[in-house]
Amino acid sequence: MKHFITLNDLPNFHKTVDLAKSLKENPYSQEALGKRKTLGLLFFNPSLRTRLSTQKAAQLLGFSTIVMNFSNEAWALEFEDGTQMRGIRSEHIKEAAAVVSQYCDMVAIRAFASLVNKENDEAEIVLKRFAKYAKIPVINMESATGHPLQALADALTLKEHKTKYRPKVVLTWAPHPKALPHAVANSFSKMMSFQEADYFISNPEGYDLDKRITKNIPVIHNQSEALQNADFVYAKNWCSYERYGQILRTDNEWIITKEKMSLTKNAKFMHCLPIRRNIVASDDVLDNSNSLVIEQANNRTFAAQAVLKILLDHA
Repeated sequence: MKHFITLNDLPNFHKTVDLAKSLKENPYSQEALGKRKTLGLLFFNPSLRTRLSTQKAAQLLGFSTIVMNFSNEAWALEFEDGTQMRGIRSEHIKEAAAVVSQYCDMVAIRAFASLVNKENDEAEIVLKRFAKYAKIPVINMESATGHPLQALADALTLKEHKTKYRPKVVLTWAPHPKALPHAVANSFSKMMSFQEADYFISNPEGYDLDKRITKNIPVIHNQSEALQNADFVYAKNWCSYERYGQILRTDNEWIITKEKMSLTKNAKFMHCLPIRRNIVASDDVLDNSNSLVIEQANNRTFAAQAVLKILLDHA
């Protein structure tokens, strides 16, 4: 594995989840593996869980870490080739990636979708230009279209809590006051393609995800119908894909409540966090013993640790 950009980069998905589980059971078992190596973490957007969990994962493997927030600590980068740099962008990705490659043994990057230009977002310019010009492994800490570290943590969470061979898992859209990207929903759907499960997506009309990703996954536009007999309910907002970046509705009809969870088979509730209480899900859902959101956050460390170990093993 040269880079970790999507889940498809993993040499073996199920072995990676098993590795994350074993590292969770004994997190210091590989603490010398990254000795005298440095992981750079570059953030073009805010982070809590991703930043802390990836740093902790690296430190558990013996890495040193360097963190930089590009929004206020770095020169604005130019990503296009052949441009005459007369504007606000002071440094080209060719030099930036080469310099980072001298200081670090791996680099992890977080760069959200703009939600303005679909084609540019789907081109994944930031991540792919770093991968093109860096001479070290590049790790996706959430990009315009994917969040594979979150999806790996979600896979570990499902593995730990499923009580039958083929559970029913529902990813349901939920309301939000801001336009949010599709990255988490996309990667969760890709991750579910590796699972033995009955997987459904539920969202209002106008909010269908990119069909190149969802493919033949059943999409149900009636939330109550979708939640019937579910074993896991994953709530997440995303903006319209068809009318890219737009919010088509702001009402609370799709909020996850205790009453809606009663339609399920005593389902576990999942969310990637941060979550807006009483907008995406009600207090009595989040504070219920069936809520796995804190466990998901904890599993972020071991998902990242597994990815870092695989990259080290393939170096």
